[in-house]
Amino acid sequence: MTTLTWHPDVLSLTLASLHAHMMPIRVGLAQYAETYSQIAPKEPTTDAWLTHLADKQTEHDQALFAQVHQDFVKDPADPTSPAQTQLLKALFTMARTLEFTQEESQVLSMAWMNQSRREGHFDPLKWPHKIKDFVGKEMPSEFQFEPCSDLGLYAVLPDAQWVEQMAQVGVPTVQLRFKSDDPEAIKREVKAAIQAVKGTSTQLFINDHWRLAIEHGAYGVHLGQEDLEEASLQEIAAAQCRLGVSTHGYTEMLKAHAIRPSYMALGAVFPTTLKRMQTLPQGLGRLRAYAQLMSPYALVAIGGIDESQFSTVLSCGVGSIAVVRALVAADHPQQEALKLMRYFD
Repeated sequence: MTTLTWHPDVLSLTLASLHAHMMPIRVGLAQYAETYSQIAPKEPTTDAWLTHLADKQTEHDQALFAQVHQDFVKDPADPTSPAQTQLLKALFTMARTLEFTQEESQVLSMAWMNQSRREGHFDPLKWPHKIKDFVGKEMPSEFQFEPCSDLGLYAVLPDAQWVEQMAQVGVPTVQLRFKSDDPEAIKREVKAAIQAVKGTSTQLFINDHWRLAIEHGAYGVHLGQEDLEEASLQEIAAAQCRLGVSTHGYTEMLKAHAIRPSYMALGAVFPTTLKRMQTLPQGLGRLRAYAQLMSPYALVAIGGIDESQFSTVLSCGVGSIAVVRALVAADHPQQEALKLMRYFD
């Protein structure tokens, strides 16, 4: 093989090309072949130019990665070696090219390096998916949150009346997300929502208002990242209250993992107009990677998901999908809930 000289930017762009461009091209070719074969099965089923392009790119990638591997395995245990230092920079740039934030890129590139050192070689197609590569030595959590049973369809609802409607048709998990500046109104809604699910199989989570949830015996509490700093996790755990946590990428997932919640919400998967998001939509590729990394937890996909996307989202490895608009904006919300629940049978 011809010896290649490589540079972090060249490698990162090649990696980005592979993950961001070549995979969709190959998936597109497969879908095109399947569709075209149904329409005209006797005709060619792929575009020769696209196939040629994918093959040439693959040949280039393989040659480049072979050289990276050759340099890496000379001393895989030495994080200060020139090859490893250069590769770490390349992986960071690759992550930035794929539109991860700077903090996320640091986490991801270091995890990839840890995976490579542990396995003794660098594999550009093996996205890091083991928690030990992200956190190093596991530390036990000081909290013991109760695990969740199957979450299934997860309805995020604006008030107790909506909670009652969904509990009546057996929606397995609901969240009261009641927004008000009136403490008495909040207290009334929390109490009414808890009363609405009594005698049903519906699991009720209270968004934000953890003290009221504990006081009135709610099944669980859901907290955003900003609320984790203010809530007393000790009190929530002591009350045997389940805890769900919102996450938007690797950094927040690892923060949640440190406290071992009952479930993690992963999002926003798709664009949503319901709330202003600080992060870009995650997309199905990232959702699949996140679900693989956090597979020991109950996982909820959330953000812009409608019925047409349910099967695809569930195929990413999550066990639950949270919906807001798909129910509260439906003409017949209870019938819509029954229809969506069938995806979890």
